[in-house]
Amino acid sequence: MGSLNLPHASSFKGGSETILRNVLESILKTYLRKNPTSNTIWELVQSMDNEKICYDHFTFRTFKVDGYGIDSLLSFFMDYGYKIGGELDFPKNKSKVKWFSPPDVHVPHDGHGLTYGPLPRIVIAEVLLDQLSAESQGIIRKYLKPEGGKQAVLSSTLGSLIWEKPTWTDFKQLAKENEFAAWTLIHGYTMNHLAFSVHRFKHQFSDIKFIKQFLEEKEFKLNTDGGVIKVSQDGLLLQVSSISDKLAVEFADGVTETIPASYIEFTQRLVLPQFKDVPFDEVKEFHRREAFELGNASNIMESTRFTAEV
Repeated sequence: MGSLNLPHASSFKGGSETILRNVLESILKTYLRKNPTSNTIWELVQSMDNEKICYDHFTFRTFKVDGYGIDSLLSFFMDYGYKIGGELDFPKNKSKVKWFSPPDVHVPHDGHGLTYGPLPRIVIAEVLLDQLSAESQGIIRKYLKPEGGKQAVLSSTLGSLIWEKPTWTDFKQLAKENEFAAWTLIHGYTMNHLAFSVHRFKHQFSDIKFIKQFLEEKEFKLNTDGGVIKVSQDGLLLQVSSISDKLAVEFADGVTETIPASYIEFTQRLVLPQFKDVPFDEVKEFHRREAFELGNASNIMESTRFTAEV
């Protein structure tokens, strides 16, 4: 992935474009280091036809409480020009998601990756603590530090928890009520998943049906909730995700158990009907389907589902 050299980088309220790209690069490196299956898929994609990677979105999870929540990450990205794109509510998971569109930056011809490519959307989900039981709220609040949310971006780049690692007893009890919250308590601000931008691929991977077939032939476990290829109601947003890595974690009370970690996704945004006559080589991002879909997102969230009793 290498170091960045952007002599003509744009300036933002929070600093230079170079800093933003370096932070995203560090978040990516940490995510790949902690998730072997995602790393394998990431490497395979690049090995096919010397494919060039661009990212649709990076997703994180947090708790809505005491200076944490969406705002704990948002303030950094807003300083660098990100703007609110929209939000979705997930009553089943007792969570809310907001997504943010990236700033306009110069992307050179064939620019790719985080060094010279388009910047990813940022998606942040927060567990709504006040909707959990008193017992679950007590477990979570026991670990959170009063001012810990200020370290959210640093936590994402390092892959380190801001709070103390929970005990297996507490984790197991929390997971019985809300797996989404339990995942967040043990993984913190480590990136939950990244999504490739399928329509930006140049070769075979520019077809999401090929991606599905390729991953199945390589025997990767894919999320089948709502079908392997999740399709929005308008038919213009197509998504495929893996099932999360299952990694052995030693908890604070010395118990080691295997739990879900992060996963990887492919997102294809088709051209909007009103732009169907735009020549292919002239299609820009604004010609394509924007935003996210509740049905697709609800199914994709199941990629971190606990497949065994905890």
